[in-house]
Amino acid sequence: MASKQVGPGPAGITGPGSALRRTALRLAARTITNLYELYRMHPVVWRWTARHFHPGMARFAKLNAWMMCQLGNLDVPAYQRHLRAHGFRFRWFRLDSFPETDKHGYVTAYSEDERCWHGEIKTVGTVVDESSGSSGTPFNWMRGRDELRTIHSNVAGYVTLLFGSKRLFCINAFSMGAWATGTNTGHAMSKIAMVKNTGPDLDKIVDTIHHFGPRFVYLVSAYPPFLKHLRDRLDAESWFSWEKYQLNGFVGGEAMTEGLRDYLETRFGRVYSGYGASDLTIGMGGESDAAVWLRRSMYADDRVRQRLLGPDETRIPMVFQYNPLETYLEVNDVGELVVTLNSTAVMSPKLRYNIGDEARLLSLPEVVDALAFDRELQHAFHRAFAVQRMRLPFLFLFGRKDSTISYMGANLYPIDIENGLYSDNPFASRIESFKLALLDTGDHEQRPLVHVQLREDAALEQGERDELARAARAGIVAHLAAVSRDFAQSLDEDPTTGDIRVEVHGFGEGPFTGGESKIKNVYLVKE
Repeated sequence: MASKQVGPGPAGITGPGSALRRTALRLAARTITNLYELYRMHPVVWRWTARHFHPGMARFAKLNAWMMCQLGNLDVPAYQRHLRAHGFRFRWFRLDSFPETDKHGYVTAYSEDERCWHGEIKTVGTVVDESSGSSGTPFNWMRGRDELRTIHSNVAGYVTLLFGSKRLFCINAFSMGAWATGTNTGHAMSKIAMVKNTGPDLDKIVDTIHHFGPRFVYLVSAYPPFLKHLRDRLDAESWFSWEKYQLNGFVGGEAMTEGLRDYLETRFGRVYSGYGASDLTIGMGGESDAAVWLRRSMYADDRVRQRLLGPDETRIPMVFQYNPLETYLEVNDVGELVVTLNSTAVMSPKLRYNIGDEARLLSLPEVVDALAFDRELQHAFHRAFAVQRMRLPFLFLFGRKDSTISYMGANLYPIDIENGLYSDNPFASRIESFKLALLDTGDHEQRPLVHVQLREDAALEQGERDELARAARAGIVAHLAAVSRDFAQSLDEDPTTGDIRVEVHGFGEGPFTGGESKIKNVYLVKE
């Protein structure tokens, strides 16, 4: 173990009987959190919990989140200081009495030791993860042995609900570097499948599939753009036949558009997305057939979107289901997601942690009630629900607030640009990635600029590049007009709103020169 850091003592617990109260709180909190260990024993237990979840469990999860915060007050030096700095006053069973924590006000303010239970880093079995740096300077995140065991069991339970485990061969194409999600995915999959950790290497993956042949059900875990590159590469392989092989996809790390899902599922059997964060944990939430149905229905029917998100919300979020027993979620007054990891196995506890994502939360009964206006829609939802039968609540995730470009009174989100970019674009298979910028046109106006990078092996003549740019521009404008009320209104009032510029670059050229040193795609061009 590393050196032990000593805190100032619990905040807000003073006066006569305070010592007895602390003892009672510690005993109660430990008892409740230890009960959680019973259902972490095996993926089968996780699946049973997901299929039998009911509102009473949500109330119990909230109580445990309060207990976790109180345990942090008793035993985590940094959290004690954080509570004192915010004038914390103890209140029985009031989770919102604990102030939020975040990366800049909590993580950067205190050392790793201080943020651990009893101010100690347990070094044996601990893995250090590094954030991707998409929001600035990379951060280091420690995960202890018991925490990793819990993460692996949860992911294994979820994956078997989606894909089963019979003849399952997972090809783990996530990065195997300091971004430890790739390593953790491999360990988790090994509980229920045969695994090869290739990393994002197309040649290795193609060789692996060729060597082992069609006798396995392949599950490729990767970032969404990489799965697209694999689909395109397999199309070009003369020996490969999609009819003979069974391939599914499991993606994470960034939002996946329905346009990209459609493109992938013309070849792959099923493609689902998971939600996690280096700050917190992988496997915070995951898609299901019910979640995908909800998202597609919000695109197809404005009534569904309005019933679920309200009449003033025009964006279409990612939709996941999550288990409050593991990850208790709240949404604060400004619509930001606040997370408490409900486990003492987390070496550096995350207590009411604000990750900066915009979100909404709805329980399964609330979703069913929202669809009651149309019985056929309700029946269609129940058919999708019946595939995995997870009774867990839903997370509607809009993403980070700082990943946007504001233009003509509208916010342009990378996920919407990507949807338009791949929509009816005959050159979709030639695209490697894209970035956004605001272009100063020289007449005191700005226009959105979409930089498109071609794949390394995509040799397009100038006329083809121009055609790609025209198709991309048309798709982006059409999609924005369909999903953004502000953009549609501006377009109606001023047709020049549709003047979105698209520049096509060869691989590694223009703003893509030098390649990317970060693991995730970077969607904004920094001026």
